[in-house]
Order: sequence, then C-alpha cells, then structure tokens
Amino acid sequence: MSWNPEQYLKFLQPRLRPALDLLAAVPDLPVHRAVDLGCGTGHITRSLARRWPHAEVTGVDDSSTMLATATAEPSSIHWQQQGLADWRAAQPVDLIYSNAALHWLPDHTQLMPALLAQLAPGGVLAVQMPRNFSAPSHALIADTVHSGPWRLQLEHLLQPPPVSAPDVYYGVLAPLSCRLDIWETEYMQVLTGADPVKEWTKGTWLMQFLNALDVADRRAFEDDYAARLRTAYPVRADGSTLFPFKRLFIVATAR
Repeated sequence: MSWNPEQYLKFLQPRLRPALDLLAAVPDLPVHRAVDLGCGTGHITRSLARRWPHAEVTGVDDSSTMLATATAEPSSIHWQQQGLADWRAAQPVDLIYSNAALHWLPDHTQLMPALLAQLAPGGVLAVQMPRNFSAPSHALIADTVHSGPWRLQLEHLLQPPPVSAPDVYYGVLAPLSCRLDIWETEYMQVLTGADPVKEWTKGTWLMQFLNALDVADRRAFEDDYAARLRTAYPVRADGSTLFPFKRLFIVATAR
C-alpha cells in the first residue's frame, strides 16, 4: 500500500500519544538490541534510541516513502525496508516494539507467539493496535462502499475487525510469558479543521479504498464518506470535533 507521510503526520501529536504511553509501560531492562516493527516516519524509533543510547536499534517498515522521512535526519539507527510479515530476527533481541502496525497482519494467534519466540529470555514484546473498527469512522467506510457505483471494486477490501478482544491475546501469550500486561485506553481526541475524521482515516485505513479507485471515483467516494462522518462526528460550537479512539496495549515479558 502507498503511504503518504505528510497525510499521516497531519495528526502527529494524537498519533504519538499512545506510542509514548506504550513506551512508558516498557519496564526498565538492559537492551542490547531493539526493533521497532512498523517504524513509519521513525519518531518513536528515535525515542527508543534515546532511552537505550547504547543499544543497537533497528526500524523496520515496508514503505519507502515513510522510511525516506525517517532517514532524513542522521542517526545511528539502522533502517530496514521489509514487509513486517517477513521479518525475522537474525539473533534474539531484547525488545520488539510495535505501535499501530500489527493490525495490518493476519492471524494474531500465530503472530504474537512467533514474535515472543524471537526475544531473549526476559525480553519484552510491546504492542499497541487500534481497536475501534466498529466505530463510525470505520463502519461508515463500509456503508460508503456498499452504497456507490464502486461497490464491486471495493467490496473485497472489507474484512472483519483485524484486532481481537483482549482476552484472546491473554490466552495466547500468558502461557509463554513470565509477566503480561494487557489493557485498553479510549482516547478522546480533539481534532480541528475541515472534515478532520476523514483526514485522519485518509492517512491510514481509508487509503486502501481510495488507492483502488480512479481519480474521479476517488473524489466522489471521499465526499460521500465525509458527509456521513459529519453527522457521526459533528463540529462543536468551539470549532472542534471529538473523535473517541480505542486502542489495545500488550506488554509481554518472555520467559
């Protein structure tokens, strides 16, 4: 999928907040090797390098455009372009960190144990994934798909929610961990500007639908979707739009 760093970074601060909350939940541990899976523009990868300045830190992403932004500022971080599903550690690592990336991959009951198995004993797997796929912001994408002339082109992109309930991850990871923390946080994001919820999803989940259309249909689809969102997320008297956003956090320590 073609990522647009400029679109993604329109909402840098609310996107960074859960990433920093996840990082803050990682316990203090000696880290010699750390990997940021789905590093995107590299903002959090640099935070990992600052927290563990003597560690070998690698940022992995499949998007050349996102990595171009990440590498614009010199650093000691190793940047690696690779699909996350294909990534394997060359040797056990002490920290695998992944913020808002693993929901793009299927079969989490296999994926999470496979990642945990690549940690050194006492290493940590720290994951944050959005879990708001039943919210209007995402449900209205499906409504827009079903209601327009693009239905046959886009219907195959609709899928069940990619992130399971917390108890599913507990069942998979608890037998393999010496410590496991799982929680959810709903952030009440205060957005501004024209059609801000549409602009938010346009930087992530909506992209796959827009990229599948020609220019004319893309504009019509975007306009239809935006109109639906204005009802679901009305602009308040002060000009702001409230966008509740639920996220799932996992911090697992390997045996």
